[in-house]
Amino acid sequence: MTTLRPHLGLLLAAVPLAAATVAAALRAGHWRLYADRHRIELRPQPRRSCPDCQGAGGWWVDGANPEMEACHCWADRRAFHAWLLPAPGWNQPPF
Repeated sequence: MTTLRPHLGLLLAAVPLAAATVAAALRAGHWRLYADRHRIELRPQPRRSCPDCQGAGGWWVDGANPEMEACHCWADRRAFHAWLLPAPGWNQPPF
């Protein structure tokens, strides 16, 4: 049992390092991570260095019905979803 202790210490030291590495990679790639027990999502974020939107993510289009047009720096990128557990049914009682 004493031989497992050094491995456990290495594992506990590696987890914060891995979490910091993932956080830096997500920031550099302009992704937002969302995770709960039902799904994990990676969604693209606008780039601050974009010459078209300057990080705002889009611009307003004038006209009779003004709406926001999304910038190509993030809107053309796909979001990734990994489903973990099925979502609970809405018709089921909570208990």
